[in-house]
Amino acid sequence: MNFEYFIAKRIHFEKKGKKNVSRPAVRIATIAIAVGLAVMIVAVGVVIGFKKEIRNKTIGFGSHIQISNFDTNNTYEMQPIKINDTLMANLEHIPNVKHIQRFVTKPGIIKTGTAFQGIILKGVGTDYSWDFFKSNLLEGTIPELNDSTPRNEALISKSIADLLGLKLGDSFYTYFLQDQMRVRKLKITGIYSTNFEEYDKMFVLTDIRTAQKLNGWEEDKYGGLEILISDFDKLEEVNSNVYDVCANQFDQNGNGYYIQTIKQINPQIFSWLDLLDMNVWVILLLMLAVAGFNMISGLLILILEKTNMIGIIKSYGATNWSVRKIFLYQSIFLIGKAMIWGNIIGLGICALQYFFHIIPLDPEAYYVSTVPVTFNWLYILLLNAGTFVASVLMLVGPSYLITKILPATIIRYE
Repeated sequence: MNFEYFIAKRIHFEKKGKKNVSRPAVRIATIAIAVGLAVMIVAVGVVIGFKKEIRNKTIGFGSHIQISNFDTNNTYEMQPIKINDTLMANLEHIPNVKHIQRFVTKPGIIKTGTAFQGIILKGVGTDYSWDFFKSNLLEGTIPELNDSTPRNEALISKSIADLLGLKLGDSFYTYFLQDQMRVRKLKITGIYSTNFEEYDKMFVLTDIRTAQKLNGWEEDKYGGLEILISDFDKLEEVNSNVYDVCANQFDQNGNGYYIQTIKQINPQIFSWLDLLDMNVWVILLLMLAVAGFNMISGLLILILEKTNMIGIIKSYGATNWSVRKIFLYQSIFLIGKAMIWGNIIGLGICALQYFFHIIPLDPEAYYVSTVPVTFNWLYILLLNAGTFVASVLMLVGPSYLITKILPATIIRYE
């Protein structure tokens, strides 16, 4: 049997009734590691969940990758492009491309008898993926689109409906400024809410042919293509492949293609999300530091309390490293126990929030109504592994104190 492990086990599992000066310090160190790991698990789960929620909402309004006319200049008053079947087929064969849909946008104004609101009318066709808006639908249904006749139906947000005093089934007039004023009457078939106010107050969805007619375009002209991919981590790779397909290519009217990722379209949002990673690293380092220093103090007290035992073991021929291993083994027992409790507490808090939404948020400030949580098991495993390794490594140095304990001196004064 491993001699150091046997002694460490005997020390760690000695009878609780025996008075032990180090026990309070060791208990505090154990609690510090447990609380620190729990805080790290919660922090990582919340930040990843928050980033995922905001990212998915941004993508829901604009897809992962957009292809538009090179002369559009990042405005919603888009220049048209023609999209042929060859281009669609080449894009669909790119790995990780999940779905491709056509769209047209048109800036306009909704005016009622008491108020008005600037909006972006987004026209979509039968190829549009409604999954995002279905998951955020509050009332009614999505507009019914078909290939035969356009329908003047619209899906609006709760923010716009409340602002203009509209409700499900109402009709409203939209005004569009061009060479001459154009007016369309649309009927509300559904009301959605994503709590992403910046976009909720902007987008109204309708039939793509309605938007095409407002722009004065033929049916084969579109504002662009939206590409949805299956893995966000492959965004740059897919974007590069899309660029290879569209680079130096022109439509039938000689218009070039402009390719943008959702990060390029909304740099301010993704820069803000990237800043959250810095907050997580600060929390992780602080929790590791607090837990580590508490564990160091507990180990030092434990060593000082067992000075007599250390002297006796050394007098029987044990090396300094052998004795150090005894206390490192005991520290591993304590760290393991603390990590079990830390995981129970941290994952328990995350589970309560995930299933019961016990902590609410102001959606106008945070874009979500409750604290979002995501269980990323890889990150949780890495947190556990990192906490264990960091805690053990931080104890190697303090255990060097054992080399200063001389058997002859200890036995003389004992």
